[in-house]
Order: sequence, then structure tokens, then C-alpha cells
Amino acid sequence: MKRSAHLAGFAVLIALGAAPVCGAVTASVSGLVRDSAGVPQIGVEVQLLRPDLSVVSSVYTNGDGRFVITSLLPGRYALKAMGPSFLPSLRENVRVRRTTVVNLTLNTLYEVMQWLPAAPRAANSRNDDWAWTLRSAANRPLLRWLQDGPLVVVTDGPGATPKLKARLMATGQAGTFGESGERYTTSVEDTPTDSRELLARVDFAPGTDAGMESMLGFRQDLGFAGSVQSVAAVAIHPDESDSAGDQGLDEAAVRSEETMRLGEAIEAEAGATEVLARMAGPSPETLAGALPFAAVAWHDGKTSVDYRLATMVQDPNADDETEAAATLPQFSERGSELVVERGLHQEVGWERDSDGSSMAVLVYSENIENPVLEAMAGSPAESLPRIASEDSVPALLDSTSGLLRAAGPAFSAKGVEASVEHKLPCETRVRVSYLNGAALVMPALPQPVAFSQILATTHSRRTQAYAISLSGTLDGTHTRWRASYRWQADDTVTEVAPFEIEAAEPFLSLHLRQPIHLTRDGAGGLEALLDVRNLLAEGYRPYILSDGSVVIFAQSQRALRGGLAFTF
Repeated sequence: MKRSAHLAGFAVLIALGAAPVCGAVTASVSGLVRDSAGVPQIGVEVQLLRPDLSVVSSVYTNGDGRFVITSLLPGRYALKAMGPSFLPSLRENVRVRRTTVVNLTLNTLYEVMQWLPAAPRAANSRNDDWAWTLRSAANRPLLRWLQDGPLVVVTDGPGATPKLKARLMATGQAGTFGESGERYTTSVEDTPTDSRELLARVDFAPGTDAGMESMLGFRQDLGFAGSVQSVAAVAIHPDESDSAGDQGLDEAAVRSEETMRLGEAIEAEAGATEVLARMAGPSPETLAGALPFAAVAWHDGKTSVDYRLATMVQDPNADDETEAAATLPQFSERGSELVVERGLHQEVGWERDSDGSSMAVLVYSENIENPVLEAMAGSPAESLPRIASEDSVPALLDSTSGLLRAAGPAFSAKGVEASVEHKLPCETRVRVSYLNGAALVMPALPQPVAFSQILATTHSRRTQAYAISLSGTLDGTHTRWRASYRWQADDTVTEVAPFEIEAAEPFLSLHLRQPIHLTRDGAGGLEALLDVRNLLAEGYRPYILSDGSVVIFAQSQRALRGGLAFTF
């Protein structure tokens, strides 16, 4: 009897000790495997993988495209589906509990190489749809090579953000300072976590010593408190020279900023751009400085009031996809010294958004030092060397584009800007703007003069500008387009309100983005680009120099860029 009691007690202890183990081996994972059209796939192999991608179990889908894997320990796994004519699909970070359901989608190679619908924008956003950003691919599948060799489509789960996005662009362009001929651009964004982003960009001209630009950026989201981000940009322009004959302009800038949210209604940002530039030569000339900026905005429903302070004037000719150029300021020369265009701009604005429309009014005050005056040599192959040979020419010369930049006189202005934007049928938007402020003007000179005398006649004058822009996407072809026309007096050689962020380009400009379709739904990762600035060559101010050379000043030189971009 005693022995029986001992045996019974021992059996109870074994049962109690085994209970947790038996309870832990009750997890299972099941699901449905379909193609991109939603058709269930029969006979697809589904593997359950450990975090190191070693195989735990393997099953096949039944006649309904379903699979079940049982007798599992709870934990984190990966699921891999493989079917004929499809790329393998890998779902990572699957948390398997008592009963877990995971549905998988198989894609062909063409289906992976496509644009998926971008996340909807905020109602008050005025950014054009066609302007490509790395974030626009945030909901695309991600291709990756596994350690064992195969190429798979990787996701972390429904709505998860891919960890790597890249874009390759090949263009030909002319008419922009520091740019001429072919150029290749690569952009890569890495998102290691939901709150952290890394961005890198390099562009260069193949087979030449033409300029190169590169950029490295970092952003950390702090949640409700805001975010911090830093961007470092470097540009090398070996074909640019100054009046002293030094060849090669090197630029570097580090932009750091912090965004803060004070409750739900107030948002503020502050930061600065540290700038360093030098001309190569026997006695290198170095320029260093800090360009701070700040802004604060108060939101109440569809109405907002904001204040902004800025000191750096961005290059108006910088393309929307040229991130490095947007970070770097504009340089020119005064006398024999390298100078940077800068100033102090302050504005107070009011904006009201409604369904399909918005209206904004702001008043501003600004003073601008070393405003850039850009001119084109009448015949770059012949006139530019003669201009460069004059000791009195205080300008940066770019032999690749045939353009030069000089510093104009400082001036101040107070003004107002008003704009109205409205959404039209067929996904088209129209924006009308009015600006009142000041700009530099150049009077006509009937006789040949020295270059320095032309600069001496330059002075500021109060003037106005009017702009209208339309943008949209064509049904059927999915062509994204934008057309704008901004008028101001022909004798002005700088823009009214140069600190304005959303100003239209001077005179008639056209931008087209044509997707090259790879799938029947009209999406594609290959895109044709065409940008034309100042199409009609308006606002030109020609002058004859003492040696017979011709220079043509303008608010914006006519420029053309075209090419192909591939996103993957």
C-alpha cells in the first residue's frame, strides 16, 4: 500500500512536471497562399523557419490553397512560400502563439518591379504628386538574397515599411550652373527601425572631371516629442574657376535640425546649416559660416498661423530630386573673394484649408547679402576664356555649362504674398500667387563696357510678380505633369521673394514624368523624365563687353533635362 502511494505520488509529480511542456507544444500556424490577383495557389511548399532561417517544418497547400503546421513551441519564426513561376515570399517576425493565422502572397518578378499606391497625403499638403521622394515607395515589397541563395520578396507583416529602397537615374542636361552633359544619380534609403531613417545619395558625370555631389542623412523620430535629423552634403566642381585663376570649387555643408511638438496645436523647428567652401590654388581661399533657421506654427483645425526665420537662400535651379543641391547654398565672387548668398528673412503667415481648396497670406521682411547674378556667355567655347582672361572680372566661371556667377549689391525689402489653390476635376490642381517685394534690375547699356561697369549699374527696385501653376495626372497613361508661368519685369535679374519655398519657377516651365508600364495595372518602376525651365528664354539682358564678348544675364537661364529613372 505504501509502495502504491509512492508510485501514485511519483506519477502525479511527473504529470505536473510534464504539464507545462505539453501545454507549450500546442501552438500552430495556418493560412492561405494566393497570387497578387487573389487566386489560391495549390501545391505551394510552405516552410517554417527559425530566426537564423533554418527549416523547422515543411508542408504543402491543399486544393483550397491552405496550409497548417502544428505541434510548435510558441515564439518568433519566419514563413517562406515557394511556388512554380513565382518568386519565393518570406514573411519575417511572425509571432506564433496558440493559434496563429498568416496569409502569404506570391509575386512574379514583374509584379515586384512596380509602384504600389503611395500612402494618402494630408489634406492640407500642397506637394505635387509627381515629385518623387524616397518615402513614396514606403509600401513596396523588398527583394533580398538569403544566405542560402534564392531571391525572395520580404515583408515584416501587413503595412510594414521596407528596410531598403533605392533609385537609379540617368539624365542628360544643359543650361544649369555646374552641370553639363550626362549624369548618373543613385539614392538609397535604409529604415532599420520604424523611427530611424538613413539616406545616402551620390551623383556624378561619367568619364569626365565634371562636378560630383554626395549626401548622407540621418533622421530619428522621437514620437510625440518630435524628431531630430542631420544631413551632410559635399560637392566638388573642378571646372569652376575664379578671377584669380584658381581652378576647382569644393563645397561642404552640414544641416542639423530638431522638430518639437508642444501639445497637439503647436509645432516648432530650429537648426542651422554649417557651410565650408574653398577655391583650389596656390593659396587656397576658404569660406566658413553658419546659417540658422527656425519656425513655429499653430494649428486649429483647418486654420494655421506660422512664423519663419531663414538665412540661407536655396538655389532656385535645384531640381526636386537633387537633395544635395537643396542643402548647399549658392556661392559667387565679389572682387577677388569667394562669398555666399545669405540674408535675414522673417515672415508671419496665415493659411486656411477647406475641401479641395486652400488660401494663404503672409507678410515678410528680408535683407539679402551677396545676391547671385547669373549670366551666360554668348558662345561658351570662345567667349568664356576671353572673359576669364580679364583680371577685372569678379565672377565664378563654369567652363562646362558656359555660365558665370557674380555677387550683386545688398538690398532690403518688405512685402506680401497671397496664394489660392483649388482642386479641379480629373485630379488637377491650380495655384495662383501674387508677390510684392523687391528685386535687382539692370538697365540697358548702348555701348560696350567692362564687366565691372555692368555690375556697378545694378540696383534694387520695388516690383511685383504673378504666378500660375497647374499639375495633375493623366488618366490612362498615368503621365504626371506640371506647368507653371511666373511673370515679373524683364529688366529684373533676381527673383522677388527669393526665400519663398513654394514659388513657381520664372516664366514658362514644364515638368513631365511618364511611367513605363510593366504590368497590366499601369504601374512600373521605370520612368521617363523631362524638365524644361524658362522654355521661351524670357527675361534675358544681353551686354557687349569691351573685348567684344557677349554676356547674357537672366533671372533663370533656359535649361533642359531629360532621362530615365529606375526605382527598386
